Amino acid sequence: MKLTVEGLSVRYCTTQAIDALDVAAHPGEVLAVIGPNGSGKSSLVKAVAGLVKHDGVIRFDGSPVRPERIGYMPQDIGARAALTLLEAVLLGRLGRLGLRVRPDDLAAVEAVLGELALKPLASRYLGELSGGQRQLVFLAQALASEPSLLLLDEPISALDIRHQLEVMEIVLRMTRARSLTTLVILHDLNIAARFADAVMVMRQGRLVCCGKPEGVIDAAMVASVFGVEASLSIDPQGRLIVTPLRALAAA
Repeated sequence: MKLTVEGLSVRYCTTQAIDALDVAAHPGEVLAVIGPNGSGKSSLVKAVAGLVKHDGVIRFDGSPVRPERIGYMPQDIGARAALTLLEAVLLGRLGRLGLRVRPDDLAAVEAVLGELALKPLASRYLGELSGGQRQLVFLAQALASEPSLLLLDEPISALDIRHQLEVMEIVLRMTRARSLTTLVILHDLNIAARFADAVMVMRQGRLVCCGKPEGVIDAAMVASVFGVEASLSIDPQGRLIVTPLRALAAA
């Protein structure tokens, strides 16, 4: 499903969170959204998910009608301690469950739990899990609906380095295999460079630039957008490496 955003603006009372933003995301690709805190990244994802009022047009395969199956993982996931892991992930298929859980619902959930190595924890209550484990649960919930559009707001922020890589590999693999259109907010520029097909940079509610990682992430952008002096290099596999050196004085 191609996602097209044209002239998107989001305002909270007197605060302009997003101002006249244009962007497009394509099936089978991961679009990473990066930028400093307060750039409007989460507001973009919420607007696409239909959770905040906005001006402008959002089209899904050319239609303004929002599809039923959108996989959305918010930044603030909460614990919902009274639910087991399995119950929480089944909620991702809420629109299909009806009055009873069907075999195909369980099969879809079990497949996602297998992908994320969560099966051994299926009967555990969410309140018994670590923050990183709960983050994996809500990623599984977003994937369980078998969406055509996947919206992830900082899905790896509570994970250790190994699990960050594993989760992003799963996200990329599922995006390819299911031809998902995936929009993911990230803070780690190296993760964005490694796993994203395209990167969009936001600052103060506006689009700074968008394109392939190697054409977007450079020392000048990191300095102007993030206020950080950085060194860029290429690893033996040809991947971009960003090394922050020091914070720059505010202009």
